[in-house]
Amino acid sequence: MYHVILFDLDGTLTDSKEGILNCLRYAFEKLGKPIPDEATLIKFIGPPLQDTFMELGGLTKEQATVGIEAFRERYEPIGKFENAAAPGLPELCARLKKAGYLLALSSSKPEELCLDICERFGFAPFLTAIAGSPLHGDYTKADVIRDTLRRLGLSDADKPSVLMVGDRKYDVLGAKECGIDCVGVEFFGYAAPGELEEAGAVAVVRTAAELERYILSH
Repeated sequence: MYHVILFDLDGTLTDSKEGILNCLRYAFEKLGKPIPDEATLIKFIGPPLQDTFMELGGLTKEQATVGIEAFRERYEPIGKFENAAAPGLPELCARLKKAGYLLALSSSKPEELCLDICERFGFAPFLTAIAGSPLHGDYTKADVIRDTLRRLGLSDADKPSVLMVGDRKYDVLGAKECGIDCVGVEFFGYAAPGELEEAGAVAVVRTAAELERYILSH
């Protein structure tokens, strides 16, 4: 049975759409580039920004680096708090912690920002580790998960008891690369239809209640 639960942040513990989209628009304006439509910008939520600026924004590697700097220029003082806890997730984390589960954060977002957001929206008291990317040079999702497992003192033998919870295929694929299961969540619809199932999620849930039932029964 699962004993350790690793949570993604954007789109999983929080609905970060407003802040991320505002900061993306700011970054494209600062670069003097056309601003993608909202449907495209929503796809930026979850993966490392370096990848999405290049793949979805059509930027070169060098332009993407400048874009990230512009994004963070607005995000760090303002955008990170244009955010809200996902419905029922703080309460779910409290119940899981009380029941003896070990909870941690594994996010591609810079760790310093993860700490601020988890504090602001009430998740920090329930998380034994809050792991994110270094400020310069985003980790892959698998890198972050490996770092989280290391901080928790877990070995390969512990992996059957570890469950990742995330809202995009990057969470599922990163977990798979690390040899752990991943439940996909569709709280806000940021993943394309079928994305989580096709990536290999062991289940896909749409509410905090469904997520809790899955964890407690596995």
